[in-house]
Amino acid sequence: MSIEKLIGGVLCIQTPLGPRYIRPNFWQRLYLIWIFRHFQSLPQQVLSVREQLFIGRVCACDNYVSRLSGIGVDEAPLIGILENRMPVEAQESSRKRPAGSVTENSSSPFADERGT
Repeated sequence: MSIEKLIGGVLCIQTPLGPRYIRPNFWQRLYLIWIFRHFQSLPQQVLSVREQLFIGRVCACDNYVSRLSGIGVDEAPLIGILENRMPVEAQESSRKRPAGSVTENSSSPFADERGT
């Protein structure tokens, strides 16, 4: 465990809008260091329900830090990166086309040759 992470580490949350940085309090940092003890980056889906609820509470606190502010996020040690990905089922369903969107194409092997 890195003392620097415990003293002033930040958590990076990957969102569709870009990375967001959170500066948790001491006890939150301690638990986050435990969550990210073997990995630098984790998808949200691999966390337990308890850990997901904890991350939700940390994100609900208004401890977001801007990279543009003079607080020094660039120099702050990174506790971990939480990848906020869409669930696999949602990704697959977004790729599938609805059944009503099939269009007839004359190059289809099933096209009626008399109509072309």
